[in-house]
Amino acid sequence: METRIERDSMGELEVPASALYGAQTQRAINNFPVSNTPMPTAFVHAVARIKLAAARSNLALGHLDEPRARAIEKAAQAVIDGEHDDQFPIDVYQTGSGTSTNMNVNEVLATLASREGVEVTPNDHVNMGQSSNDVIPSAIHVAAAIAVKESLRPALLTLRDAIDQRAEELKDVVKTGRTHLMDAMPLRMDQELGAWSSQVGQAIERFDSAMTRLQRLAQGGTAVGTGINAPEGFAEKMAEELSRQTGLSFTPNDSFFASLSSQDAAVELSGQLKGFACVVMKIANDLRWMNSGPLAGLGEIELEALQPGSSIMPGKVNPVIPESAAQAAAQVIGLDSAITVAGQSGNFQLNVMLPLVASNLLSAITLMSNTASLLATRAIATFKVREDHLQEPLARNPILVTALNSTIGYNAAAAVAKKAYQAGRPIIDVAEEETDLDRETLERLLDPAVLTKGGVPE
Repeated sequence: METRIERDSMGELEVPASALYGAQTQRAINNFPVSNTPMPTAFVHAVARIKLAAARSNLALGHLDEPRARAIEKAAQAVIDGEHDDQFPIDVYQTGSGTSTNMNVNEVLATLASREGVEVTPNDHVNMGQSSNDVIPSAIHVAAAIAVKESLRPALLTLRDAIDQRAEELKDVVKTGRTHLMDAMPLRMDQELGAWSSQVGQAIERFDSAMTRLQRLAQGGTAVGTGINAPEGFAEKMAEELSRQTGLSFTPNDSFFASLSSQDAAVELSGQLKGFACVVMKIANDLRWMNSGPLAGLGEIELEALQPGSSIMPGKVNPVIPESAAQAAAQVIGLDSAITVAGQSGNFQLNVMLPLVASNLLSAITLMSNTASLLATRAIATFKVREDHLQEPLARNPILVTALNSTIGYNAAAAVAKKAYQAGRPIIDVAEEETDLDRETLERLLDPAVLTKGGVPE
């Protein structure tokens, strides 16, 4: 590999000749061969957004001349557009402040901007009015807020809409309810799916609430929260510029000291992602159970056949989308545990696990966004109901006798249920023999469709 010599405050260092970055980035590459996983592209783009906003803010406030500001803007936009994604190779497991990634972006932008015929340096110009200590926490918030707005929330709306549409289509389908995985009172499929819809809807509400705190930025706090070297009005101008870029409503946080030393908003968002992962797990497991069989399981629904299910058993088809969803949910729950540990790793004026927070948070958003979309389009929208498999166990369900509690009493009803279960006979036949209720009355009291409406049977 051809190299060139670059210099920083620690001396000279060889850097690949074709690299846009400089010595500080190369030192980080050399120092952190940990996971071979670079920082998320979305996070790097968020840092570039901050640099673009800083160039415009410093120009507007009279601290950066127009040629340099415009050159930095152009370079930052190129990075935001993904033109130089291969120039950001630093490992996630780097210095806890994320300084290495901040300098990686500074160096790349300085190189690109200098090609516009003006001298631009990484620290004095690209990083003007900033510190890694406020850039990286701000970039976490910016990247996550963009991902929630553009990916996660639309995916959850798609999922809820798909559930609601199927619930409307299946509102007349009655099935056996289950508690403890055991037969229980009947319900309609729109009621069962309606529970999923409510869970997703409430998850959307929680994400919307978390976004309020996520849009408060550390930018302007610089090194320790005092705002040293940031000009007056810089924090407000930065928030305005980032809001203009993204269509979000960013503001300076009410305490830069809190923003630098903690990651409370990111931990909160991660907790909401974990909560939604539990929703995903619930839906995925319900779908797997309902689809089980097709002969020896419940066989209530038939999920879309997407791929062969076995390398040895011909014709076998498995519920691959719910299985994928469950694994993604499990991973998000694990990512949240790491973010929780990272969130409490603030020592005095700085949290020192910021790259881990950024990587895990964006990974969790990606996992839940893609999973919600897949559940909506490849599982919920396309499953078929096997009504024959629903009606037979429904007719023989001894638990229907619950509807007779108010008429014959709990103990008498329990005796009828046990006899029907032991004989494998419809509950209505046994109830007709064991009680003084006539057939017409029993048909009215034990009608599964009526029982799904609740209340005391009459």
